[in-house]
Amino acid sequence: MKYETKLAPAILLGADTPIGLTIIRDLGEHGVAVHAIARSREGIGLYSKWTTRGYLRPPDERSTIELLNQIAAEQGAAFLLAIAERDLLLIRAAADEGRLVGIHALVPEAAQLATVLDKSATYAAAREVGVPVPATWQPRDGAMIEMPPDELTFPCVLKWRDPESLGNALADLGIPFFKAEYCHDRAELQQALVRYQPYGRYPLVQAFCPGAGLGHMIFLHRGEALLRLQHRRIAEWPPEGGFSTVCESLPLSLNTELFAKSEALLKRIGWEGAAMVEYRLDTHTGLVGLMEINGRFWGSLPLAYHAGVPFAWYTYSVLGLGIRPDPPRYRPRIRCRYMIPETRRILTLLRCRGRLKNQELASLSGEIYEYFRQFFSPKSRYFVFSFTDPVPFLADIIFAIRRGWRRYLGSQGERS
Repeated sequence: MKYETKLAPAILLGADTPIGLTIIRDLGEHGVAVHAIARSREGIGLYSKWTTRGYLRPPDERSTIELLNQIAAEQGAAFLLAIAERDLLLIRAAADEGRLVGIHALVPEAAQLATVLDKSATYAAAREVGVPVPATWQPRDGAMIEMPPDELTFPCVLKWRDPESLGNALADLGIPFFKAEYCHDRAELQQALVRYQPYGRYPLVQAFCPGAGLGHMIFLHRGEALLRLQHRRIAEWPPEGGFSTVCESLPLSLNTELFAKSEALLKRIGWEGAAMVEYRLDTHTGLVGLMEINGRFWGSLPLAYHAGVPFAWYTYSVLGLGIRPDPPRYRPRIRCRYMIPETRRILTLLRCRGRLKNQELASLSGEIYEYFRQFFSPKSRYFVFSFTDPVPFLADIIFAIRRGWRRYLGSQGERS
């Protein structure tokens, strides 16, 4: 769909990662001028040819809102997109309180955000629509640690019910934050829970779901799914579970019953816009378990962009302009790679394969073979690298080398 009038500029809060870079490319290629805000000069989105102007984010929330209003006033930016959960909460609150001037915040409503950020609320809604949820135990708050129930199976995974609610509480107590932590027996679980005793709050304890990550990316508008993409995770960093470093778009003809339940779940919570429902699927047994709903632009967004499913553009066009673009052409079996962490993952497997807790990883020789083979596959794409927009990739390499050099100098200083 072509527009006869000039599109209003947009602001992106969060140009630091491949997610932000993808949003900038998606909008820029559709004719939207993007003003990108990053936390540092290492924000790779600042170096895209589609970035109209880049800004460094102020250190506090009040100044950040002032910067957004300043860009809107000086550049005519009418729409605002963001990525991180904290930024979504900040922008939603500012919009609801009238602190954004002349800016349409393209972020979820507060009630929907609250549901997807709270895993317990997410799981409750999932059960109502028949989405399979792993067995989960929540230890009660307090200085004393409960004994886990006898029916708890191992291995299990610890994850926080609502990570955003933690704030800096763990860091202030010197307690490390883990997005997911594996425990293989009751002794390991007890040791892990003791770590949080000074805080008095504990993460969810969830039965481990074997298999690989499966994601259903959906754009909902007034109860109708306008965009759909299904993908599987092939590799993650860290190797034991984390964000995707290699992922692949799958035909929508697969897992149709589960995909319908994903749509039903988002409709149940009244979702509007882009979201990803994430599962673990064991292809050997067919067992599947819900992990979470990403109610924000997610880490594997570059795959959707390369597979022809423009979530950022639909967010701008449908939620901003109120116009539905022409349906995109979906490309299955596109494989997208995040090369710096994927290379780090391969090196980690070489160094400490036998010591990793997640023993479901493929053979090391097979991993190495695939790593090199994919450079020659016509269906390989990349999170950062693009022939038509190469500077962000070069900047990413330079910054990675610089960070590595600083770490090396720091280690040498500690030894001396």
